[in-house]
Amino acid sequence: MKTEPVKGFRDFTSEEAEKRENIRKILVRTFESYGFEPAETPVIEYEEFVKGENSADEAVSDIFRLKDKGNRRLALRYEFTFQLKRLMKNRKLPYKRYEIGYVFRDEPVTSNRFRQITQCDIDTVGSTIKDEAEILKIAKQVLDSLGIEFSINFNNRKLLNEIMEKENIVKANREAVIREIDKLDKLPEKEVSDNLKKYKAEKLLAIFKKPETYFEKYDAYSEVKDLKEYCKFYGIKESEIEFVPSLARGLSYYNGSVFEIKTKKMRETITAGGSYIFSGIQSTGISFGLERLSVLANIKTEKEKIIVLSIGEDAKAIKLIEKLRCSGNNCIFFSGKPTKALDYANSKGIKKVYFLGKEEVKKGKVKIKDLDSGKEKNVSLRK
Repeated sequence: MKTEPVKGFRDFTSEEAEKRENIRKILVRTFESYGFEPAETPVIEYEEFVKGENSADEAVSDIFRLKDKGNRRLALRYEFTFQLKRLMKNRKLPYKRYEIGYVFRDEPVTSNRFRQITQCDIDTVGSTIKDEAEILKIAKQVLDSLGIEFSINFNNRKLLNEIMEKENIVKANREAVIREIDKLDKLPEKEVSDNLKKYKAEKLLAIFKKPETYFEKYDAYSEVKDLKEYCKFYGIKESEIEFVPSLARGLSYYNGSVFEIKTKKMRETITAGGSYIFSGIQSTGISFGLERLSVLANIKTEKEKIIVLSIGEDAKAIKLIEKLRCSGNNCIFFSGKPTKALDYANSKGIKKVYFLGKEEVKKGKVKIKDLDSGKEKNVSLRK
């Protein structure tokens, strides 16, 4: 019997699991401070609903397909956005929701790409460019909180479509052209250019290299300009955000601004998103992958753990532990030999051990040892 995880799936324990939980708390705290409310949705949906109108998209082609005993065609969700089509019905707008949970993609595995991902999404249903700027500010706030250096790249699908229209690229081919352009950060430029030739769209690559002032002649550039202005209002520095005319994003439902956030410490995108329209309602969102955030985050455990060691004084030790927990401390009860407790503390990176034996109870004190400094002090049990 194989007990190891399936390729592309992982266990998270101890310090790594604690770090992930702390990142979750930072995300939730930040999302809720901007008025986003939580949602939970099923991991399994009807395959037809999962695929939607985007079946040609790479992410959709990589869904896990399954059937139940009723022979219904089902699939594991590959993202959260499509489920908003159901959640948004009859909502007072704007509807601002966040969701954190598993998504699945049956795709090749790399060092920073897995088949089960903990995705952390925010979306504003009923959005404007102001909401797009707010979402980018939230991304900045999260990454700043995690100590991650970043740069925001953004573009606009309306602008891409306008450029393609002016360059006489057949409308029926434009989604395929966008999918090819989206491969620019994955494939050599010549390979992308060769792929674009069959759509007579290779000339786009030269246009994308023009300075930003070149794009001012297009009507849709006004949205690029407006987004930059609102980002400035939100305190996003010019050095943190860049207009990238070749940025496409692979999913075909995007219809406005699209963005990807990068870091020098990882080849892959940290977080990405964009604007789209469902049921005639303009919306925008962004998605964080918890796995990549955890690799990059420079944060400490929010609360230290304390070991309370009972040396034949279990009743008094449990009473002390309950008191410490009521004060917000995280405590582990240990009973027996001090050497075992200290060994356990060192293995878990726990810095403080409280000793409670007959001598300490007699004096009405508890001995506290700091394992970093080796110093000990006695504190009254009444405190």
